[in-house]
Amino acid sequence: MNKKYKYLNDINFPSDVKKLSQSELKVLSEEVREELIETVSETGGHLGAGLGVVELTVALHYIFNTPNDKLIWDVGHQSYPHKILTGRKDRIRTLRKGDGLSGFTKRSESEYDPFGAAHSSTSISSALGIATANKLSNKSDNVIAVIGDGAISAGMAYEAMNNAGTSKTKMIVILNDNDMSISKPVGAMRKYLAKILSGKIYFSFRETAKLIISAFSKRFSRRAGKAEDFLRSAVTGGTLFNSMGFYYIGPINGHDIDALVSILKNAKEIDFNGPIMIHVKTEKGKGYEFAEKSIDKFHGVTKFNIGTGVQEKKKTNIPAYTNVFADTLIKHAERDSKIIGITAAMASGTGMDKFGKKFPSRMFDVGIAEQHAVTFAAGLATEGFKPYAAIYSTFLQRAYDQVVHDVAIQSLPVRFAIDRAGLVGADGPTHAGSFDITYLTTLPNFVVMAASDESELVKMINTSVNINDKPSAFRYPRGSGIGVNLPTIDEILQIGKGRIIKEGKKIALLNFGARLKECLIVQKNLSKKGINLTLVDARFAKPLDENLIWQIATDHEVLITLEEGSIGGFGSHVVQFLTDKNLLDNNLKFRSMVFPDKFINHDKPELMYKYAGLDVENIEIKILDTLNSKVIIKKTN
Repeated sequence: MNKKYKYLNDINFPSDVKKLSQSELKVLSEEVREELIETVSETGGHLGAGLGVVELTVALHYIFNTPNDKLIWDVGHQSYPHKILTGRKDRIRTLRKGDGLSGFTKRSESEYDPFGAAHSSTSISSALGIATANKLSNKSDNVIAVIGDGAISAGMAYEAMNNAGTSKTKMIVILNDNDMSISKPVGAMRKYLAKILSGKIYFSFRETAKLIISAFSKRFSRRAGKAEDFLRSAVTGGTLFNSMGFYYIGPINGHDIDALVSILKNAKEIDFNGPIMIHVKTEKGKGYEFAEKSIDKFHGVTKFNIGTGVQEKKKTNIPAYTNVFADTLIKHAERDSKIIGITAAMASGTGMDKFGKKFPSRMFDVGIAEQHAVTFAAGLATEGFKPYAAIYSTFLQRAYDQVVHDVAIQSLPVRFAIDRAGLVGADGPTHAGSFDITYLTTLPNFVVMAASDESELVKMINTSVNINDKPSAFRYPRGSGIGVNLPTIDEILQIGKGRIIKEGKKIALLNFGARLKECLIVQKNLSKKGINLTLVDARFAKPLDENLIWQIATDHEVLITLEEGSIGGFGSHVVQFLTDKNLLDNNLKFRSMVFPDKFINHDKPELMYKYAGLDVENIEIKILDTLNSKVIIKKTN
């Protein structure tokens, strides 16, 4: 740390927090908040959610005996204050940097992270699993799940609550209700929580019930408890959480450290054979003026100036792929009233916020509910609409069954705009778009495209508009394009047809996706060495351009495929075709360049691609090694 704090400098672990008096916790909270702001201003990362749970984090570690008591943070981007208090304070400024701390909870990073989380709505399920394990092992340790920042809107949370409510297993669920997810939360749950919060009369009735209970002897306590339930139901109309088997407490002010300590202590000590729900009302961005006023823009930030709140921006006039997608789709929607935009709580991240401003009645943010988003899109498609489901590659994984069952099997023309394809830098393996090529190309009735630059992205969007008999997907990376001119929205591609960029001899490099820029550098470097490389932009992984692959396979000695994805994707389909056509004989050497069979830790994107072996140097090495290698893949029988 760079500053001298009254308490925080001496806090290394939660055991040090417990040495403070309760009256000193407020100052500690202010210091943690200040350290968090200074840290994220240097590292970038998730800011707003963490600022909102500072007091809650301090109170949790003050009351509970972590790491024996298990504290699980949903999503994980709420956990920065938790990291500061759990032995990682001196490394906090390595957050999201290579070899530094993860931006999410991570089991291998600390014993205080009992469950890794970077996608939302997993905390209640994992906490119930841990609590059940404790019960089976006769352990009395507490298990606490903190769910919030919109994560309660996802179906998995309700599946877990449904199970937990009948489990007769004690666990504590803290609903961090900050009235925000990444984008403004949507749906009935938001209105429901607001209704509970506004029912102030509820508290006075409940306090009356407590007085009544304390007046009775123990033999009347059960009957008195039912009286409390009756009063609670009479005032609120019954709560969803109570009806699901939870003992509901709240809502309470999540920034009142004294109230938090008192209620958490009671929840810890209460003899209740089942799950407890504590509804905590917090303010996202709490304590930093700019984050409080613009909570969406300060959810995830780049480096920023603390005094002005201005975030660091890359100096480029080249449009981001996300904006190219949004602008192109808007142009098509101006012509075609059947085009619909869909996103799952990532309106700004996918560009659907721009689409929604232009067409508010035709853009649907369904919340953190990717499964619902896909089937919702499928329903629209059955009625002749043209839904575009704009979902990050990593989040689309959560809806794979719906992609298979509700879209592919029925051959419905849902269009998937797959943002953040490939390696994404500081967010690390949990957010990398590593698997969509593999998990989509394995499905019948799919068109799968990958844009090699922003011009190709426009053409793929144009093409998808007219694909009306089957689902289609086009993938594109995070960040800016390469600076090429954009075509009109009338330029379309022939389905399943690639293009030859450069013609050469002996060696053919068949690229699928956004590594084309690196491939062009490789082509120029090798030409200086007297090696003329044929460079092909495949465009389509499904259907394959079989005629083009046949041509280059028969005209070259070496064929190498390259893609930003895991094994089992584009290269695997190419080798399957070559094998089926008996093209893998002694005259052809074939290699496939894909992501290594391991998860790649967070770092700068260029270093991640170097580690993955897909940078310029490694592509050149692969080509030269294959050209000189005597190892040949022989045809199979």
